[in-house]
Amino acid sequence: MITGEIKNKIDSVWETFWTGGLTNPLSVMEQITYLMFIKLLDDNQTKKEASASAIGLTAASIKGRVFGDGECVVDKELGLKIDYKDLRWQNFKNEEPSKMFLRMKDYIFPFMKNLSGGKDTAFARYMKDSIFMIPTPRILVKVIDGLDALDMTDKDSMGDVYEYLLNKIASSGENGQFRTPRHIIDMMVSLMKPTINDLICDPAMGSAGFIASSASYIAENQKEDLLIKENIERFQNNSFSGFDTDPTMLRIGAMNMMLHGVENPNIKYQDSLSDENEERNKYSLILANPPFTGSLDFEAVSKDVLALCKTKKTELLFLAVITKMLEVGGRSATIVPDGVLFGSSAAHKSIRQEIVDKQALRAVISMPSGVFKPYAGVSTAILIFTKTDAGGTDKVWFYGMKADGYSLDDKRAEVKQNDIPDIIARFNNLKDEEGRKRTDQSFFVSKQEIVDNGYDLSINKYKKTEYVKEVFESPKNILAEIKKLHKEIAEELEKLGDGVR
Repeated sequence: MITGEIKNKIDSVWETFWTGGLTNPLSVMEQITYLMFIKLLDDNQTKKEASASAIGLTAASIKGRVFGDGECVVDKELGLKIDYKDLRWQNFKNEEPSKMFLRMKDYIFPFMKNLSGGKDTAFARYMKDSIFMIPTPRILVKVIDGLDALDMTDKDSMGDVYEYLLNKIASSGENGQFRTPRHIIDMMVSLMKPTINDLICDPAMGSAGFIASSASYIAENQKEDLLIKENIERFQNNSFSGFDTDPTMLRIGAMNMMLHGVENPNIKYQDSLSDENEERNKYSLILANPPFTGSLDFEAVSKDVLALCKTKKTELLFLAVITKMLEVGGRSATIVPDGVLFGSSAAHKSIRQEIVDKQALRAVISMPSGVFKPYAGVSTAILIFTKTDAGGTDKVWFYGMKADGYSLDDKRAEVKQNDIPDIIARFNNLKDEEGRKRTDQSFFVSKQEIVDNGYDLSINKYKKTEYVKEVFESPKNILAEIKKLHKEIAEELEKLGDGVR
């Protein structure tokens, strides 16, 4: 979550670029994320070394080299041999400006671009066109100092920065893009419990938050399984897929996945709604927060998707394409705007009917409108369903989230109220939800009742409000009390007057 302190530090770095002549917002964003990636690589390497040292081993670097083991490269400009350890963030950040600039431009940045070692990986594909654009040593030093002051302990720091930069470049909302808060992503991943056997996809991946969080969840919960060679290969090369139409997103996503231990995810440039997306009946888990608005080439939308839901609304089309991309038995957790739950158009009704009648809708978790502030104020919900192509919806679990651990205004400050632990606990024990009343925060609704209500999936359609009768004093008694108070006041004023000479 972006804090005021982080905002101020990023603003300062941004201003450094601006005053230095680099004024293209997207270019600034890319340069910042490249440098943050280099710093995070070194931070991760330091952690590896500390862990290895604790058990008497030596940690290899991300390219198989041990930083500081005596291997050198030749700096032609300075006529010096440079030990690889001198290319690490913790060391080069203290160099004299001109030396730092040359090392970054000629050695460190190319090193980062070629981390895949010549392999055709997502990282290699989308980093090959990256350019080091910082113009002078002075600007580089100021930017390095600014980024070094940031707390980078969170693996998703680049995503947090991107979230804030989206707002700065006024892109948030124009194309329906705004980054899903990390705690919401983690909640959805915890609800779906991805495993090493899953094929996981985000068809509108952005900075790859969902698949990166899934990788972390699997690494944390299936440590023993990841000791098996076949599972490691699957984890590195086959488990994760993400699609986007923004090259900047693809680069950031590839960096994000590498930092989460996945060297070769299936990340590619693709419009998931178009005919170019031929992936059908493939994925066992799809997690997504698709764009709710934005431009759409209606003529390019896949025909089988339009057959299911003929509309220009991207939030509906993405639900349709998700049902096509899932394998039978596959499951999905997808964020949708509230309008999807109760919209009255034919397209709205057809996609809800598809999920309720032909698939197995499991849960609808309504979230308050402030969850995506300050970038969007729209109310949203999470739809969780399993693809069956043969029905299976029996009863649907509804939960009305009131708080997510942060204030629901633009400041989004941390607060004690947080329904997320309760949501996860209850979803994992749905048998205990059977006796819940409609006045409770969560409850079941039968499929038949949903059908009878025109497939309306809004929680307010089914939730009952309990009214408590409030008894007030009669006007006669209230008036008598007021007169009594006036009398007492008058008596006290008279006493005060007698004491004044």
